[in-house]
Amino acid sequence: MPKSEKLQKVSELTERIRGSRAMFIADYRGLTVADVTELRRTLRESGARFTVAKNTLLRRAAGEAGVDGLDDLLQGPTAVAFVDGDPITAAKSLVDAIRRFRTLEIRGGFMEGRVMTSADAQNLATIEPREVLLAKLAGVMKAEMSRAAYMFQALQSRFVSVLEAYREKLPAEAATEEAATEAEAATEEAAPEAETPEETSEEETTTDEEPAAEAPGDEGKE
Repeated sequence: MPKSEKLQKVSELTERIRGSRAMFIADYRGLTVADVTELRRTLRESGARFTVAKNTLLRRAAGEAGVDGLDDLLQGPTAVAFVDGDPITAAKSLVDAIRRFRTLEIRGGFMEGRVMTSADAQNLATIEPREVLLAKLAGVMKAEMSRAAYMFQALQSRFVSVLEAYREKLPAEAATEEAATEAEAATEEAAPEAETPEETSEEETTTDEEPAAEAPGDEGKE
């Protein structure tokens, strides 16, 4: 391959590495041209581009893209699945392809700044797709919101019941206080009336006693 062509290829691979959300590195030994074409079509449907490239070019492109730690994965015939869509969906498609093409092997990958082993890449395929996880999360959030709304409504109803009971209690307390005030006023009015006869009795007693004091004078005159 001419030097200019190599440089162009490295540039393309570098841009793909930088623009991908993840990439899976595979050993494609044993696959026919027809198998590779079918695999490319399948992965394209899941948002990934399957590319066969030389290890030397991939190492150089990875270095220029700032990706380290791929040297151990770039050994032997190498193909890379550059993922533009959901990495989980792409991993599922790749694992399904392994079941169809028995010689295909996933060596590992790279995602979110971390190098993945073969087991990591295949375990990623066991995770539910992003859309399913989002739907489940939305369901949980909806259930929690419904629960919160129910609790708020129950609390509001309880508050209204307490308020109504308090409102019903106020007239009764007011009537009781009014009756107590009237009774106290009546008691205060009755007290002076009860004292009046005693004063009269004292006056009568004083009047009756005064003639008794004049009796000695009258006897002397006689």
